[in-house]
Amino acid sequence: MDKLHWKLGITLVLLVLSVWLLYPTINWYTQSADEIAKAEATHSRPKHMLNLGLDLKGGTHMLLELEVEKLSKKDKNNLSDAMARAIEIIRNRIDQYGVGETPISRQGERWISVDMPGISDTEEAEALIGKTAQLEFRIVSEAPSASDAINKAYELDEAVFDKEGKVHPAIKKLLPPGTSLFRGQGEEGSSAEKYYVLEDSVAVTGAYLENARVETDNQFGQPIIAFTFNKEGGKKFEKLTAANRQRFLAITLDGIVHSAPRIKSTIAGGSGIIEGSFTMEEARNLAIVLRAGALPAPVKIIEKRVVGPSLGEDSIKKGLGSALTGFVLVLIFMCIYYRGGGVIACAALAFNLILLAAAMSWFNATLTLPGIAGIILSLAMAIDANVLILERMREEYSLSKPLQLIIPQAYDKAWTAILDSNVTTWIAGIFLFQFGSGPVKGFAVTLILGLIIGVFTSVFITRMMYEFWLTSNPKELSI
Repeated sequence: MDKLHWKLGITLVLLVLSVWLLYPTINWYTQSADEIAKAEATHSRPKHMLNLGLDLKGGTHMLLELEVEKLSKKDKNNLSDAMARAIEIIRNRIDQYGVGETPISRQGERWISVDMPGISDTEEAEALIGKTAQLEFRIVSEAPSASDAINKAYELDEAVFDKEGKVHPAIKKLLPPGTSLFRGQGEEGSSAEKYYVLEDSVAVTGAYLENARVETDNQFGQPIIAFTFNKEGGKKFEKLTAANRQRFLAITLDGIVHSAPRIKSTIAGGSGIIEGSFTMEEARNLAIVLRAGALPAPVKIIEKRVVGPSLGEDSIKKGLGSALTGFVLVLIFMCIYYRGGGVIACAALAFNLILLAAAMSWFNATLTLPGIAGIILSLAMAIDANVLILERMREEYSLSKPLQLIIPQAYDKAWTAILDSNVTTWIAGIFLFQFGSGPVKGFAVTLILGLIIGVFTSVFITRMMYEFWLTSNPKELSI
């Protein structure tokens, strides 16, 4: 009896926990489209919820190519590590943007597949993903020939850099030794180019950044990016400013000078700001890519397409409709064919579905059409386990054994077959997850999770129900 109390307690706790985990998902998707858009804009999305995939929600699909030839020599020798870092950085950028659980996977040697459900602005997505975000601090050259090089650049106008980014030979001759010419961000509303001659040595880079956030300046209320270095970076930055007081310090992002303030005094504390003609959205996205880190090499978009949500809505309706129809038909068959035993099996199946949805919400899983197929297959396997148990009960019942012996013996004899069938499917699901990508992984995740929960509900929950039923001293077994 004590064991039964424990089993009832565990079942009740799991049921309450599942409802608690499912509430954010149910609450989110029952809101209006305007309320959801407002919540996403303010990053008020629940921490744990079930996400809809690109095929259900609509959004943007991109295929990116890492420009391997621009990798450092070290990264070229370890391409797998460079690809892994690029994927993680892209994932961090998208996660901070507010798109939860974005499916990102490696395709082949140098390609990365990215799905962004709910994002239809491809230009904004490209800007967020494609930025190399290499932050550097360089000292502005004060050599006399530096001014000559800049004046020459203004004379040449569009011919300053060639297609490969190399500076014009006439300018190169004028550059002081150990310096390079950089483009600067033009003034707001101006299309004129701005140029700087910077020293080649880079004292501090974005690798030492600890945080970057958007603020507004006190004078004009313009968006600025405030950054903070880690301990090591703070020391380097303090040393740099101490050695170059009254000189200009250029802050470059991806080879573009955003600002070049004068160093009036030593800057201690490891913090500073980046000023520029940013809109609030540009500043926010730039802060995101700085926090996430720099890509090991630039990525170029070789394929992009926007998937409309109308297909997703139709798929959801048809998928849920077909799943519900099949679910109801199975319930009816089980109740008619196995009577009382069928009712218990159906109750366990409903509990199985609740537990599975709750588990997926906790893990922030992304539900796709293949994922729905995995759920349906796992439910079918759970019903199959119940059928094995019920058929064993019928066999034991036909031998006129006492009810107190029929139930434990039926479970013991059915357990081997249940375990064998589920283990073989688990192995297949694990290989699908390991070697598959995109929709295949979604199918594998829901299948594996569904099978684990299915075994639990088919063996533990149904047996607990039968044991509770036996406390009423029944005379017959309705199977």
